[in-house]
Amino acid sequence: MPVLVITGTGTEIGKTVTTAAVAAVGLAAGRSVAVLKAAQTGLGPDEPGDAEEVTRLAGTVTAAELARFPDPLAPATAARRAGRAPVRPQDIAEAAAKLATEHDLVLVEGAGGLLVRFDAAGGTLADAAELLAAPVLLVVSAGLGTLNTTELTARELRGRGLDLAGLVIGSWPDVPDLASRCNLADLPEVSGAPLLGALPAGAGSLPPAYFRTSAPGWLAPRLDGTWDAEAFVGREAP
Repeated sequence: MPVLVITGTGTEIGKTVTTAAVAAVGLAAGRSVAVLKAAQTGLGPDEPGDAEEVTRLAGTVTAAELARFPDPLAPATAARRAGRAPVRPQDIAEAAAKLATEHDLVLVEGAGGLLVRFDAAGGTLADAAELLAAPVLLVVSAGLGTLNTTELTARELRGRGLDLAGLVIGSWPDVPDLASRCNLADLPEVSGAPLLGALPAGAGSLPPAYFRTSAPGWLAPRLDGTWDAEAFVGREAP
């Protein structure tokens, strides 16, 4: 798995923190890791972006960002408003493939959800994953509403013949409600993919050293972690 594409069912659900956790666990396992942010929106040129946040939390990774647009919009719209060339799926795939020749693991983080448009032709992160023939890790939310968006994304991935490697809950609440606890069993069922981790709420605010030592306990062995899905579900499920 030299390239892993990380997407989500929407915005603000923990993609960047999940990417940082996967990177930290990869580093702890002795891998060289690169993180590629396909397009950063909503930030100025001197503000730290998602790739820098992954580096801050995870440690010594190669961080790359293909483009940055100031408006907090979908990459295609943000590029158009900025009067700049968009990032195409081919650009993402070529950059990731190059990084893969120099690193053991390349994490490609998208923007928003799977089908957010990157260019005027309608290119998406899914198209980049197809070009790379790379598995996709889907970051999902815990609570009410997540089953619909998770199933829709999983169906789209499978319809394209892409490998949905698994799901990670991007923010598991300290006091989960009934919907969140029931979703632990329902998410794998509606997606047809295993649950590969759950990050605690506020993980991105932890001191980096603590984040790095804790990350293996949030991710399953398939992601080089030690998280036990069966034990977690058994403890949290209603």
